This record gives sequence, C-alpha cells and structure tokens, in this order.
Amino acid sequence: MANHVAVADTSERERELEREIAKLKRINAALIERVEASNLPRSAPYAAFEHSVLLAEQVRERTQALNQTTHELRASNRLLAEARERAETAGQHLVDAIESITDAFVLFDADQRIQRFNSRFAEFWRPAGIRIRQGMRLDDLRRLALSSGLVISEQLGHHDRRTIYRLHNDRWVQVHQRPTRGGGRVILYVDITELKRHEHAQREHALAQKTRLLQATVDSLSQGVAVVTASGMLEMCNQRFRDLTGLETLEVPHRFAALCHSSQLVDAADAEGVTAACERRLEDGRVVEVRGHAMPGGGQVLTYTDVTERIRHAETLREREHWIRTITDELPAMIAYLDRDLRYVFTNRVYEEWYGWPRDLLLGGELEALHNQEHCARLRPYLTRALAGESVSFEFPEQSASGEHRVLLRAYVPHYDSDGEVIGLFVLIRDITERRRTAEALHQAYQNLEQRVRERTFELTQVNGQLREEIAERAAAEQRLREAKAEAEAANLSKTKFLAAVSHDLLQPLNAARLFTGALCEQDVAPGSRELIDQIGRSLKDVETLLGTLVDISKLDAGVVTPDVDAFPVAELLDGLAREYRQVAASEGLGFDYVPSSAVVRSDAQLLTRVVRNFLTNAIRYTNEGRILLGCRRRADGVEIMVGDTGMGIETEELGVIFQEFRRSHAAGRRQDRGLGLGLAIADKISRMLEHPLGVASIAGQGSLFSVRLPYGELAPRSQLSQEPAVAAGEAVLEGRRVWVVDNDADICEAMRVLLTRWGCRVVVADSEASLAAQVALATAPVDVLIVDYHLDQSDTGLALAERINAQRQVPLPVMAITANHSVELKQRMRELGYLLLHKPVKPLKLRMGLSRLVTGRLT
Repeated sequence: MANHVAVADTSERERELEREIAKLKRINAALIERVEASNLPRSAPYAAFEHSVLLAEQVRERTQALNQTTHELRASNRLLAEARERAETAGQHLVDAIESITDAFVLFDADQRIQRFNSRFAEFWRPAGIRIRQGMRLDDLRRLALSSGLVISEQLGHHDRRTIYRLHNDRWVQVHQRPTRGGGRVILYVDITELKRHEHAQREHALAQKTRLLQATVDSLSQGVAVVTASGMLEMCNQRFRDLTGLETLEVPHRFAALCHSSQLVDAADAEGVTAACERRLEDGRVVEVRGHAMPGGGQVLTYTDVTERIRHAETLREREHWIRTITDELPAMIAYLDRDLRYVFTNRVYEEWYGWPRDLLLGGELEALHNQEHCARLRPYLTRALAGESVSFEFPEQSASGEHRVLLRAYVPHYDSDGEVIGLFVLIRDITERRRTAEALHQAYQNLEQRVRERTFELTQVNGQLREEIAERAAAEQRLREAKAEAEAANLSKTKFLAAVSHDLLQPLNAARLFTGALCEQDVAPGSRELIDQIGRSLKDVETLLGTLVDISKLDAGVVTPDVDAFPVAELLDGLAREYRQVAASEGLGFDYVPSSAVVRSDAQLLTRVVRNFLTNAIRYTNEGRILLGCRRRADGVEIMVGDTGMGIETEELGVIFQEFRRSHAAGRRQDRGLGLGLAIADKISRMLEHPLGVASIAGQGSLFSVRLPYGELAPRSQLSQEPAVAAGEAVLEGRRVWVVDNDADICEAMRVLLTRWGCRVVVADSEASLAAQVALATAPVDVLIVDYHLDQSDTGLALAERINAQRQVPLPVMAITANHSVELKQRMRELGYLLLHKPVKPLKLRMGLSRLVTGRLT
C-alpha cells in the first residue's frame, strides 16, 4: 500500500512540472514578439538588443534548468517505474500473504473503511448473507452481524484488545484488533471453537472430579448431610442421610417437602430453615440431632447426627451421679469438691447439714463468700498447700450450725488433670471428737501401762510367788476389761493401731540392750558376773517376748499384717522347729518325737511358723513329764500339721475359750512361765487370716493335740541362697572384716560397735549418710558388709541409702537391713534387691550367722 501511495505522488509532481514548462514557453514567445513589433526610435536598438540578450540569457538559464529538471524528471520516472513495479510486486506479495493467513483478515483505513481483506474474511460473513466489498464501514459490519443473527451471544470479555464472540452455528471466534500508523485498524478473526470445546471438556471433567470428591467426602462423614436449595430442592445428600431416613433409592435432585411423607426424620419445617438444633426420636428408639447451616446464596445444609449413644451415656452419667450422691449422702463423713477457684462443685448431705445450708445451696458458691473471714483465714494455709499439689491432713476444731463444738479431721487431696496441673481439691472431713477423747484416755492409760510394765519387768526377776500374785491381779484386770469391753471396743481398736505403729520405737531400746548383752557375753568375766549377765539376758528375752506378743496381737487386730503366701516344702519349716524344740524339750526333761514330711504346702511360712511355735511352746509349758510329738498327716484337702503332748490336758468346758485373748488354762504350768495368754489367740487370728482351719482335742490329765490344716502347693522356680554350706557361728570368718553400720539411734550404734569389735570386725558406725561420708570414702573405701537401719532421720530409709552408696561403687556391697517392719512389701523389696533382712530385736547369734553368710557368699 505504501508503494501505491509513492507512485501516485510522483505522477502528480510530473504533471505540475509539465504545466510549469508550458507556462515558461508561452512567456518566452510573448517577449520575442513584443521586441520585434516595437516602434521605438532607431537610437534604441542597442538597448533593445541588450535587453534581448539578457532575456535570451535568462531563457537559456531557464531552459537549462528546465532540461536539468526534465532529466531529473526522466530519472525520477525511471525510479518511479521501478518503484511502481516493486510496489506492484510487493502489493501482490501482500495480497498473497493476506490470503495465506489461515484466519479471517481485514484492513481498515483511517475512516474505518475496508481497504483489504482475504477470502476467509468474506467466507466468515457469507452464512449471514453479507457480501464484503472494499469501502464498507466497520460500524455497518457490526450492525449487520447483530441484525443478521451471525453473533448470538453478548461480548464475553476483553483481554489486551481481544474480544470473544459466540456465532449462530455454535462456533467461537476470537477477534484481535491493532491500530495502524495511518489511523486505520487491522482486525484478525481467529476460530477458537476447538479450544473452547477443549476448555469446556476440561472444565466439565474438573467439575465432575470435584463433584465426585465432594460426594466421597460427604459420604465418609458420620453425620447425615443434605443440601437444600433456596427453592426447596434436595440438591445433594450422602449415604448416611439415606441410611438414617431409610430412603435408600432416593434420586437427587428431589423436592425436599415430598420426603416428609416418606421418612419420620424429615420435617416440613426443615426446608424452610432450621434455626436451632432439634432432636428427632425414631420408632426404633434412636435419637437424631438435626442442625441447619445457611448458605450465602440461599438454601441451607442440614446435618443429621445420631446422638443415641450420647444420650444413653448422659442418662448413665445421671444415674451414676444419683448413685454416687446417694452413697455419699449415707456416709458419716463430710465430703465436698472444690475447683481451682475454690468454688463448691459437690457436697454431700452430711456436709450441708453440718453448716445448716439447704440442699445444693453451696454448689457454685465461693468458699470465702459462704464462710466467715476468720474461718477462711484459718483454712487458707492448708488450701494453699493443697493447690500446690500437696495432700494435706489436719485437725480443725469447729462449731456446727447447731452450736456444737467438735474436733474435725480435714483432708485435702489435689485433683490433677492429664497435664499434671491441679484443677481442684477433694475434701474429706471426719468427726474425731470421740477418738480424740479416747486417745487422751488411752494416752493416760498408756502412761500407766508403761509404769506397770516397768514394775512388772522388775517383778519378773523376783520369786514365783510374786509372779502368781501378778497373775491374780491380771486375772482381776481381765475380768474388769471383759465387763468394759462393749464400751471400750473403739478405744481398743485405736490402742491396737497405736501399738502396731510404735512397734519400731518400742523395740529400738530393747534391740540396743540385746546387742550390749551379746557384747558382754563375748567378754571374759568372773563366774558371778557371767550368771548376772545370763540373768539379764533371760530378763530381756522375757521382755522381748512380752512386747513381741503385744505388738503381734496389736498388728493382727489393726489389720496391718499382710500374708506373703507362697508354695514351699513343709520340711523347711518343721525341720528347723524340730531342731530348736528338741533341745528345749531335753532341757525340761521331756522327750521329743518328730515325723518329717515331703509334702509341699501353700502358706505364709513366717506366720505359719508363729502358729506352730505357739503350739510347741504351750505343749512344753504344760507338760511336766512325758513326750512331745511334731508331725504331719496328709488329708484329701491338705496337709495337717499336728503338735501333741502328754501334759495336763484341758477341761472340756475350757476348750471353747482357750483361743480368746488373755485366757490361760487353770492347770498350773511351769514356774518359769512368762506367758500372757495370747499365744493361742495369735495362732487363731493368724489361721483365720491365712484361712487355715485350727483343730484341738484334749483329755484332762492325759494330754492335748493341736493341729492346723494347710492347702497343697506346687513349687515354682525361684531364686535361692547360694548353695555354699552354712558357716558355724563359732568360726572366725568375721576376723578382720570391714563393716559399716548406719543407725539413727546412738545406743544401737555403740552396741553394734562393741559387739562387732568383739567378733574381730573393723567397724565404722554413723547415724547418717553424711556422717559416714565424713569418715570413709563411700565410692572407693574397702568394705565387706553394709548394715543399715530401715528407718532413718529426715524420712530417709536404709534401702535408699544403700542404693545410693552402691550406685557410686564399681562392685555393689552386700547389705543387711534391720527393721521392726514385718510388711510383705518390704520383704518382697529385699528379695528383689538381694539384701538380707533381720527383724528387731536382733539376737547376737542370728546377727553373727547373717554376717557370716554375707561375707562368705552372695544372695543370687
């Protein structure tokens, strides 16, 4: 197009030059003619000639310029011809190029008229009956496109001068527009039908995939879900909704209101909008919770949740709460629960009656708001400790709503959550006024009892006549105690618990005395002093027997003794007792027969030993002459251990009461008897605890037969002591051995030091770990045995001290623990650690045998 414009400009200039040359020729001819026709005088020819020459020169110059211009014009014409030829070639190429474009192409000039277009552009308009010609305006084409129905959709969007149209034959055209430098416009029509169809297919595929994913997600929910449009149509639902409604064959979309007649779960009001959660109870007993969630564009999402189990759990919890409240209301103790902010969450009836409040008035109220300031100030230190995680128990004098002054035992127990934080307090309050009064009375009685024990210990060293007088007094006291038994039963229980609890303190000084006596026995003394030492030893043994018996009966009454039941050969128990009591019987001039047995029984060996030992002791005590029999008899339901004698026997009327406490036979026993009448009572309590039936048969003047029946047992593999032979007490195996002793009692430390030194040991004694560390290097110092008392100061234990010392050493030390604690848990713990356990008061011989065992062998 640019070449055509240049050719037109050249032709116009050529015509102007030709007109200019013709004009000059006419001027030249007019000048010559004027000169020739002039009638000037003859004196003027030269001037005329000169003027003509000038004119001729001007003409020549003009002619030369005209020739130059003509020459240039001819050159320009040649260039123009060549340019016209190139322009025509370029124009043809342009036409070919436009025609070769696969899309419809059109060129508009500055007046928005068509200059050029290709055949595809003409074909684009042909279906609408429109014939394209040069010079047509763009606005006319747009009007024709809309009026002819060629374009059937509105403009979809503009992106960088691109517009997309939908045609009548369901095809899509994208129009690209770009302005030219001359003010015109180039438009390209691109057929994007396949692209649109591909995009539509991809969009439909993605939509279908999202729909499937959404449906799968909804189907996986445990809730029933239904989507209802603003017009009341059920647009979508999941399988759980079908299951709950029973509409397995439901097709969606479906009119939601029509479902009301098909399912009892669907209500007509649901389609109008569920404003709050509601519950529907079905015929099969299930309960479904319906909730509505409004959608932004109208309609709502309905969720159906099966809450049957939750409601059942809630009912169960309410029933349990009712039972708990019923139970706690019947308890005599006051029970409450406070949250972290010291608000009442729970109180029982006794608690509310104590403070005179109506039922449930306390719930939700703050402690400081419901009690006076003085009361809260007294409780605040204990509450602070409890909220810090400490269990607190304390006595608290208080006045009830009725004005009665009582002593209460309050206990605060922290309640922890899963993170270990204290979230509340359990409150237990018991009225201990009577117990306090009883305790005070018992304390006074105990003070009197201590005085009487001291007096009796002195009297026991006197003649047999004084002992008989004491027995008479004891019988009278026993008669008085029986008369007051009904009134003092609660006090007796507190006494037994107290005696069981203080057994360690009672046995501490006795243990020290026995150790000192053992040390004295190791010395060379005069014959008179030896007899005195033996007499002291026998007296201490009598005191030990008395205290041990009292403590045992107290522990059994208090229920603090737990059996350690296991299977073992009965010979392990009876062989030792036979060896011991054969010598005792011989010293009394009695014969002793023992029938061994290979049976395996199941019982607590230590408690059972106490029962049989009491039988044997009574047999020797009440047999002046004759024989003692120890043996077993196999029965269908177990093994029966029997102890028989040829002694005084028991009257028939006394057989029913001999197992009662402080009851002794009226028949006279041996003069050296020191019994309290508790041996058979202890045997009876132990047998009841172990569920071993006792039997007794007796003929007055001929003898008695006591028995206990045990169930059969089966041995299991268990750890045993080293099979090395036992070391005799007389062997000098302790000579030069290094022994560390830790006991918080200074007397026991001194007694152990004296006794062990007499045996040739190199002893280091201390009352604590720090004291021991100040004397020896705990981790490296050579030592053979560590002896520890179980109860130490500062709530420490000997086992913990031994573990700390052994943790510092490369080779653990053999450990012996001495204690008055007879609990099964402690025995089990000692067996697990491989330690040797001795009970207070410790006999020197038993101590020496245990030390010999530790230094010559190890527990495995």
